[in-house]
Amino acid sequence: MVRSINLRASLLGMAASLLLGTAASTQVSNDAVRIGVLTDMNGNLASLSGKGSVVAATMAVEDFGGKVLDKKIEIVSADHQNKADIGTQIVNKWIDVEGVDMIIDVPNSSVALAVQEVAKQKNRVFIASAAGTAALTGKACSPTGIHWTWDTYAAAVSTAKAIVDEGNKNWFFLTADYAFGHAMEADVSRIVKAQGGKVAGSVRHPTNTSDFSSFLLQAQASGADVMALANGGSDTSNSLKQAQEFGLTKKFKIAALAIFITDVHALGPQAAQGLLLTTAFYWDRTPESRAWSKRFFERHGAMPTMSQAGVYSAVMHYLMAIAAAKTDQAAPVVASMKAAPINDMFATNGKIREDGRMVHDMYLVQVKAPADVKQPWDYYKVLRTVKGDEAFRSLSESDCPLIKK
Repeated sequence: MVRSINLRASLLGMAASLLLGTAASTQVSNDAVRIGVLTDMNGNLASLSGKGSVVAATMAVEDFGGKVLDKKIEIVSADHQNKADIGTQIVNKWIDVEGVDMIIDVPNSSVALAVQEVAKQKNRVFIASAAGTAALTGKACSPTGIHWTWDTYAAAVSTAKAIVDEGNKNWFFLTADYAFGHAMEADVSRIVKAQGGKVAGSVRHPTNTSDFSSFLLQAQASGADVMALANGGSDTSNSLKQAQEFGLTKKFKIAALAIFITDVHALGPQAAQGLLLTTAFYWDRTPESRAWSKRFFERHGAMPTMSQAGVYSAVMHYLMAIAAAKTDQAAPVVASMKAAPINDMFATNGKIREDGRMVHDMYLVQVKAPADVKQPWDYYKVLRTVKGDEAFRSLSESDCPLIKK
């Protein structure tokens, strides 16, 4: 681990020197580097982020050594309650009063978009790991914003193509009524239509919905082949469970577009078997991912989601960039982060583009049948590696104003 850290730090150092020049002295504001993990502690997105994201950030700080540029690294955390106004209030206080240098995680795309704008205005680094909307690196992109783990476009590409290729071309969307759900429905619809399919209809539901019966009846009456769940967290789990109770899993191919391993664990392989999904991380994919995930499990009692693994990877890369840039000021740190590749348990040859998108491989997986599950959390069969340049929207398609065209 130490050797890996030193190697990446050296690479970042060389890149930062070329871009920025060697700083005459180190500059750390408020005599500490402070990282704010803004997350959902108790709502429908808590299992995919929440306390596990705080654990992942803490592990990164500990693995880095607890200090950078001889200054202490501190972590603060808060629950945004899935409300943009609460999220921005927290971040404003963090920056103005507590001297927080970087904000990370932020499940719920509406909150993430609002927080990224605050960080942009106040010149702080913002790294989204759990949020899904591709607008974070599209029209709402920021010079101090980075989107690390996944987005609606990447989740849509592989899953939608695989299901349409099986001959399921008539889709109906059950969509969460906020920025993430809208973006997911739009991205998947575009891919379905490009592959020769069509959209039979859609219905939108509020977050934290407990009764999906009226929405599922609309899907049943649509005549579609596929019911796509453009929602997340407990909304995905609840809609899947109720779809089974209605017998819709026999009528439809179910496309869970943003399902996480914690959702599969809660459902159980009997209920989730056969589901196709796209993920940025699977704990049992490589020796490195297994070793790190087992350490995480010892701390958290569950295997990491892709968002939680992304938090660890992003925090580590951020700290190395501070060491290389010799400052915690946002602009040089982001430049240093963009200058060096990401090679760790999460990504191989990952790169951060000028729009802030961290491009890395994604994985099309299928949930195993119960008979094929050999140990706890052994849920996925990796069907295909989707190369990063294929998985994420290209710069030529982007509407990020930072891109020179």
